[in-house]
Amino acid sequence: MVTQQHASSFPVGPDTLPATTHNYLLRSAESLSEAVASIDVATRYACAHVAALRAAAALLSARARPAGPRRRAQKNAWVLLAEVAPEMGEWATFFAAGAAKRAAAEAGSTRAVSEREADDLVRDADRFLALVEQSLGLAPHVPVELRLAGRVAG
Repeated sequence: MVTQQHASSFPVGPDTLPATTHNYLLRSAESLSEAVASIDVATRYACAHVAALRAAAALLSARARPAGPRRRAQKNAWVLLAEVAPEMGEWATFFAAGAAKRAAAEAGSTRAVSEREADDLVRDADRFLALVEQSLGLAPHVPVELRLAGRVAG
């Protein structure tokens, strides 16, 4: 369990980030790359959503602190993100709304999402990852659109 605690409550910077935070960021970028490379629309959507979820986990691992001995109801990552990082509340709501579509896509539904929705989610997950990186004091990764433009030009 975590409590609602904000970055100003304790020092968080590139040098003080836990290893788990870096690991989640790396895994988020890998999921994002997998989404970009996927020809299958459902896989693209699911990978993009997982990339966002891993970025949220990175922020939570950096900012959230364990609660005391009192047990509380479990909350999903998007609810926790909105509590721990209120500035990410709209993103949390947005990605939480896509969880059912991701589950359908992962289950093999070919009608769960359109190509446009998958492409939009890749861009949104990419933006979200960059915001998480910035909020942690890290340099944002190269955006997907620039990487794709480099591939076409090269």
